[in-house]
Amino acid sequence: MSTDGFESFEGAGISTRRTEGVLHVRIERPKRRNALTTLEFRALANVMEQAGDAEGVRVVLLTGEGDHFCAGADLDASNRAEAKRPRTGHMIRGLARGAHRAIRAMHESPIPIVASVRGYATGFGCNLALGADFVVAHESARFVEPFVDRGLTPDSGASWILPRLVGLARARRMLMLGEAVTGTQGAEWGLVHEVAAEAEFEACVESLVERLASAATISVGLSKSLIHRASETGLAEALENEAYAEELAIRTSDFKEGLAAFRDRRGPKFSGH
Repeated sequence: MSTDGFESFEGAGISTRRTEGVLHVRIERPKRRNALTTLEFRALANVMEQAGDAEGVRVVLLTGEGDHFCAGADLDASNRAEAKRPRTGHMIRGLARGAHRAIRAMHESPIPIVASVRGYATGFGCNLALGADFVVAHESARFVEPFVDRGLTPDSGASWILPRLVGLARARRMLMLGEAVTGTQGAEWGLVHEVAAEAEFEACVESLVERLASAATISVGLSKSLIHRASETGLAEALENEAYAEELAIRTSDFKEGLAAFRDRRGPKFSGH
């Protein structure tokens, strides 16, 4: 496992590498459909928290090795016959330190995050993908919230983000009936940014990542924050937040470059500062 300078956990199936402003984060447990143990949850949370402060990182690309994005929690690993019955509060503590910490870090990160989804994105894997700012879905993609089929309840932000993305009726179908959503359906519902066949998939992902990596990074991050905060505020507070963000944006080098490019009738060359 390579972590490219990011603090992680020894033996965790999460790798990172950098290319031209892009932080590539890959889940590497293909034999388990990239299902995560406690170790991977915490490693992933670590990486997501650090990405926002990493010098030169302008976009995060999140992928899974092999044919599937992520099958959620590795329930076999956590429910072995020899495993002891967990203490009361174990789930609350575990989610706070791992899955929920990762989702919160993605939500709060000033860096745009792209999820490239092949095959199954199940449970936490589904919510991990939807926690990204953009989802590019392969035609094979299946988004599934199987919690009720396991006698569980949704976690990792599912009850918060799904109604906002697809509305209450469709959220109920996914969360209360456990219905799978294809990549094509996801695009129609507004669940994903784009769906592509095999021949175009990698090019679609690369094009979006390159576009974000060359964008005005601070402006993009402030816009992301405004979108998230607006879902929890009224108009008056949203207007105040916009004014505050605009004040910050006009003090960046990219703002000056954007004006110069507009004046010169050329494409801008943003530095991310």
